[in-house]
Amino acid sequence: MATTSEHVDLRNDLIRLVTSRLLDPLEILLPQADLTGLRHSVEADAEMWAAQLLGPDDAVARQTAVRLMTVLHPGDTPFDPPDTWWSTPLGRVAARRVGHPSKQGVSFGVAGAMLGITRQGVHDLVNRDKLVRHADGGVTVDSIRARLSLRRQQ
Repeated sequence: MATTSEHVDLRNDLIRLVTSRLLDPLEILLPQADLTGLRHSVEADAEMWAAQLLGPDDAVARQTAVRLMTVLHPGDTPFDPPDTWWSTPLGRVAARRVGHPSKQGVSFGVAGAMLGITRQGVHDLVNRDKLVRHADGGVTVDSIRARLSLRRQQ
């Protein structure tokens, strides 16, 4: 169950991201446009997105996370966020709901960032069979998601 502070942090992060990545550039390109209504819509929609991302429906949460990551981080190559992204409110919920958006296995460093622990902590979890080693090295994203879900239930 999501805490109120987790919901508020995620909502605020989503508002900041949508505003800085979408609305602010529009304001620069279209200085005569009145974006007040869009800004209010973003605030209301961010509330809904946060509820969907943190809610009980895994399919809705996953779909919402993928849509947001696709729009907020566009590019010609698969989204491969820096390790620091995983500690953001959207990064934390994406790790749990989607895993890595473009990989089935990640390095111990990325796994640590997704789990919020050190690389050594990841090594320890692999050695204790709490995380699954990926065939190409590193850790499977599915085992990271399972670990995050397990932590969430406790």
